[in-house]
Amino acid sequence: MFDQVEKVHKELAQVLVANASELEAFRIRFISKKSVITGLFDAFKTVPNDQKKAFGEALNELKKEANTKFKSLAANLQSITTHPSEHPDVSLPSTPFQIGGLHPINIVKNRMIEIFERQGFNVSEGPEMEDDWHNFTALNFPNNHPAREMQDTYFLEKDPDRLLRTHTSTVQIRLMEHGKPPFRSIMPGRVYRNEAISARAHCFFHQVEGLYIDRNVGFKDLKQSIYHFSREFFGKDTQIRFRPSYFPFTEPSAEVDISCFICKGKGCKICKNSGWVEIGGSGMVDPNVLQNCRIDSKEFSGFAFGMGIERIAMLKYEIDDIRLFSENDVRFLRQFNGL
Repeated sequence: MFDQVEKVHKELAQVLVANASELEAFRIRFISKKSVITGLFDAFKTVPNDQKKAFGEALNELKKEANTKFKSLAANLQSITTHPSEHPDVSLPSTPFQIGGLHPINIVKNRMIEIFERQGFNVSEGPEMEDDWHNFTALNFPNNHPAREMQDTYFLEKDPDRLLRTHTSTVQIRLMEHGKPPFRSIMPGRVYRNEAISARAHCFFHQVEGLYIDRNVGFKDLKQSIYHFSREFFGKDTQIRFRPSYFPFTEPSAEVDISCFICKGKGCKICKNSGWVEIGGSGMVDPNVLQNCRIDSKEFSGFAFGMGIERIAMLKYEIDDIRLFSENDVRFLRQFNGL
């Protein structure tokens, strides 16, 4: 019987495990109720009385050794699983992974910033939560303008007026309030308007607005800046058309159209068969806006413009539903990887 105990001792010393299955096999072999050690305890009654004490001590020592070995093997296996080797097998095939791509809004925004920066514009940013002064009053909005109503604007508080900005023109006001001319800056950012969500409109979207204030700035400077942007972004053969319009913060004001870059002016669904597509609004900064920002309108003049980034992206990539930009559908977003 003592020979069998010694045999199990040697077997225990030689056991190694590499995975959970082998660890379970060790438990069954040496620790379970049907283990070889349990079998030796069952045979204890056949041992002569004068050897029972020594044999019992040997069995207890063997059982203790088996339990200790099991805990050690389990701990080592857990450590290997939790902390992989610092020296992995370099011969194994690499783990495949996909490189993400920029969102189309960021692609278009970055390209617009790049074009205007080459014209000397820098980038300015401001808060998305604004007050009435920066969003309306300083920009020459009359008190009864529809944009001041809750059906058009998201108000956080009505008294005092706190709201989500409806345009990035608020950044223009902050820029002029806290600096001195000349200014030559663009303001990309997200804006909010209380509109029903549809294929052509959303309650939040992105704009890039621009401002140039200096001495002797004229409408021709505005036209050249817009023309350069359009030609760089949409193609060198792009033509520009300015249509008279009205904005509270510019005078004179104009909507900006470009010749359709899809049909080259022949007429298609993108331009609604007109040969022209609208890209934004523009105009000379109203003297009242300059005075509100403590800038002498007799000494300085300037122009401002604004374009919707979603609008530009939809034209550029022929996207017919603005909701696609915010739904995070990877099937849509993957189309722009690598652009």
